[in-house]
Amino acid sequence: MKKTLEGTAPGTTRNPSNSLLKALGWGTIGGVAGTLAMDLTLMAVLAAFGSPVLTCFSIVGDTAAHFFSMQNVGMAGTILLGVATHYTVGPVIGAIFGLLVARVKALRVNTLKKSILLGFLYVEILSQPLLATTPILLKMTVPAILQWYGGSFIMHMIAGAVLGAVVGRGLRLTTAGKPR
Repeated sequence: MKKTLEGTAPGTTRNPSNSLLKALGWGTIGGVAGTLAMDLTLMAVLAAFGSPVLTCFSIVGDTAAHFFSMQNVGMAGTILLGVATHYTVGPVIGAIFGLLVARVKALRVNTLKKSILLGFLYVEILSQPLLATTPILLKMTVPAILQWYGGSFIMHMIAGAVLGAVVGRGLRLTTAGKPR
């Protein structure tokens, strides 16, 4: 068997950057899938109740536009801005989750159920500062704030569950054939 200068056979050492790339990839995929599942569910519910299906994107876009206007940056097209914000934040949050699960030993769970629970808790906790900006910047009424937080809790629960399932399953699949 051929040996390298370090005295190990090629291909036998584990490349940590490779496992981080896998975690980053699965996290990003989970973030996109979770965001998509959350948005499709919300659109279906809004359509069933006869409300405009793009309401969430409009609210997120209004919040982002208001934030940018405070920085003297003008924004137009709040629905498109809301879509862009949603599909930028979701994959980024997912990628960070994938990296955390791969790097923090306490977060490496071994069952799908625990992975889903971890994803749910992560998304719910991490989304709170972002969700808090909307009622503040848009000066919402108390009933609107309660509706906002209630709906956001349920939708982010869906996103977190999907994120946890995708990352948990993906990282388990990538380590499946390796000896422990």
